[in-house]
Formats: sequence, structure tokens, C-alpha cells
Amino acid sequence: MKKRALFTVPISILLIAVIVTSFFLMNIKPDTSHISQAKKLAEYSKPAVVRVYDYAVVEWQFFDFFPEIEAILEEMNYQTLVGGYGSGAIISQDGYIVTNAHVVSTTKMSDEEILQEALIRLALQIADALQVDPEAVYFYLLETIGYTNLSRQTEVVLPGGDILDGEIKSYGSPIGEKDGDWKDVAVLKIEGKNLPTLKLGNSDDVEDQEEIWAIGYPSMAEYNVLSIDSSLESTMNSGEVSATSKKLETGTAVIQLNAATSTGNSGGPIINDKGEIVGLLTFGAEVTGFDFAIPVNTVKEFVNQAGAKNKSGETDKLFKEGLELFWGGYYEAALDKFESVERLYPKHSLVKKYIQDAEEKIDDSKILWSSYSTIFYIVDGVAAVLIIVLMLFTFVFVKREPRVMAITATGPELNPPPAPAPAPAPAPAPTHTPTSSTTTTTNPSLDTSQEAIPKAQTDTTPPQNSTEETPKPDE
Repeated sequence: MKKRALFTVPISILLIAVIVTSFFLMNIKPDTSHISQAKKLAEYSKPAVVRVYDYAVVEWQFFDFFPEIEAILEEMNYQTLVGGYGSGAIISQDGYIVTNAHVVSTTKMSDEEILQEALIRLALQIADALQVDPEAVYFYLLETIGYTNLSRQTEVVLPGGDILDGEIKSYGSPIGEKDGDWKDVAVLKIEGKNLPTLKLGNSDDVEDQEEIWAIGYPSMAEYNVLSIDSSLESTMNSGEVSATSKKLETGTAVIQLNAATSTGNSGGPIINDKGEIVGLLTFGAEVTGFDFAIPVNTVKEFVNQAGAKNKSGETDKLFKEGLELFWGGYYEAALDKFESVERLYPKHSLVKKYIQDAEEKIDDSKILWSSYSTIFYIVDGVAAVLIIVLMLFTFVFVKREPRVMAITATGPELNPPPAPAPAPAPAPAPTHTPTSSTTTTTNPSLDTSQEAIPKAQTDTTPPQNSTEETPKPDE
């Protein structure tokens, strides 16, 4: 056994080291500590933040002869647009979006309300061009113009540039609406699959001075100073929760923030350091620190009404895994993840950029050992079997010498020591032939008593003849 152990034990130790090393390599995680939390949140969240347009188009017919007004109407294509825009967040991979009710309030207006708003806007535009009194223009148009068509439209612009029709599934009460509770929330639905999403958090857990981030499309995005690509990218600004106990006049709870925002941010998500939505920006003032958000627990009421499920999909999972690998230096493995994202959702706003960056850095890629897990499991299995075989060979399957059972005075004994050689027998004592055949002598060697045995062994004196004379028989 000792000879076998000299080579089986070192081999077993080596195989154990192989198994331990494989488990260590498979569990190495990418180090992303050099990436700031804000950077991570921005890359995770921005693909799920959208722009929302809600508007009505009124088409006009002018019945009077006024060349200057005719020229203005021709330039406008005899149309006036009523409505606005804001931001929103995708909360399900099949296309449910949360935003403010006031962002999509135009399509909820009556025809009369829309026409009234459109006529006022047209009058202001003509008055500004002609440099005349807007009120006078308004009353003039009441007599000389009529509408030929009125259409409503809700559109969602995805970060990748796609423009999709939106349908309002649930709708609250915009801030300032008469007789409303001012729960300024709406849930929209677009057609889509494998869309990026954001998770809804719990606004009851929000604390004063907690760090938050506001994401959306500020009004500057509507001006021509930005490139098309830049206008499709949302903006993220950091801030803190100023107060969690604020309420509107109607009793609706709001969260006060100090993040820098603007008009186009309305309906955009407010996220915490976990990337969860804790509120929707609803209104603010020009003074920093006076922005307010509807708590996400209020938003959840309308999500439930719409029948939406806040659930992320494979696109989110693969993209986050790809980012972790990319930031950790595993560019080849990250490229595989990003290409999988592109196959699932080709319009992803960031994945093409990361595919290009990963391809450029692939020569410097680290080896991701966990991608070889199948091979490691096979090697570890074979090593474990070999260890078992070696241990059985060393300690179990050992040839043993046969054992003999002997009975001793103290009980059975295996393999007793060899019995000592018998002592040589003492020389026989000289005998004396008696003169009389009737003389009886006692043989001490036949005495089995304890005293007789030593005597037989030590008494070497020949027996003496009897002093009595045996009588002779009569002649």
C-alpha cells in the first residue's frame, strides 16, 4: 500500500488542484468598479426612455379675399397643429409606456375645445406676422374661416428613431384640471416586442436627500441646434429628493426634487440608484428645487387598470450582461451578447455603437473562462472519477497475507509465533534387573501428580534391590 500511495496520492492532489482551479476560473466576474454608478444607470436606462407626441390637426378653408392672410395660410398648408410633447418610459417588453396625463391630454379634448384652441393659435400667428391686434384677428377669423377636417394623433418616438402609433389604455387627471384629482398619469400601448424596459420601484421607500436621476427629452431637443442623432438621445440629470411629504390641493401626493429639468421632461422617469422608477416628473418652476413628480405607487394604479405587466425581457438581460463584460475588458464575449441583442431588437439605440467599439478592441480582449464551463465540467468529472479510482486502488484493493487462527490459553490468536523447538529428552536411567520376578517396583514416570513430574526429571539414582529374599519354591 505504501508503494502505491507514493504515486497515487500526488496524482490525486494534482487532480484536486485542477478541479479547484476550474471552479476559480469559472467564477471570475468582470471588474466594473472603475465605471461610475451614474454611467451604468444611464446606459441601462436610456434605451427605454421615449418621446411622446400628442396632437390634433385642424385643416382650414378661408372664405374671404385677404392676400396677406392667404399667404400665411398657404405657408402653413392651411393647417394648425394643437398639442404638445413630453417623455415617457417603456415598462414592458410588449410596449406599455407610462407618462403624464397632461402630455396626452389633447386627444382627450372635445372637438369644440380643439377647434377653439386651434383658432386662437392661428389668430396669434397671423397677428404676429401682420403686427396687428390678436383679438381683432380672432374675431375676423370667426366670420371668414372654417375647418374642413380634424384629426387626432398620439405618437411615440423610440430612441432608435422609429415612430409608432400609441393608444391610451388608462388616463388620470392632468394637473390643474377642474374637478380632477390631479393624478397626472397615463399608460400608452405601442406595438412591439423585445423592447428595452425600466422596472417600477416603490415610492414608499424614497427618503429625503436620496440621490435620484431625471431622464427625458428637454425642450431644446425640438430646436434645430442639435443633430438628428443627438435629438434622439435622452438626457439624464442628477439631483436629490427635497421632500417626500408634499401634497397637491386635491390631496394627491407628490415628490419634490431639485434635479434640473425643462418642459420636455414631463412624463419622464425619475430613477433611484438601482435604476428603478420611483416617480414621473409632472411639473416644475423656473426656480431650481421646485420640480415635482408623481410617486410610482400612484403610477402603478394606472398600470394595473391598463392590464400591463412590468416585466423585463431577454433584451435587457443580454444588454446588461454585454455592458458588464465590455466594461470588464472581455470584448469578445461582450460582442456575442451585443450581437444577440441586435438580433432580438435591431432598433436598440445603443447596441450598434457598442458592437463597433467591441470589434475595435477585440484584440485586447481578456479570456472569459466561464464561457468554457461545459469543458470545465467534463474535465472536473473525469478528474473526480480518477481520484476515486486511485483511492480505491491505494487503500481498498490491497493484497493481504493469509492469517491462521490458533487457540491459546488466553483465547484465539491470529498468526501465533512459531512454537519453540522441543527440548532434547533426558537419557534413559540405567535399569536393574530384579532377582525376583515377583518384585514390584513403582515407575515414577507414570505418576501424573505435580510432585512426581519434577522428581522423575531430577532423580537419576537407580532403584536399590529389595533386602528381602524371595523364598524358593519347594523342590
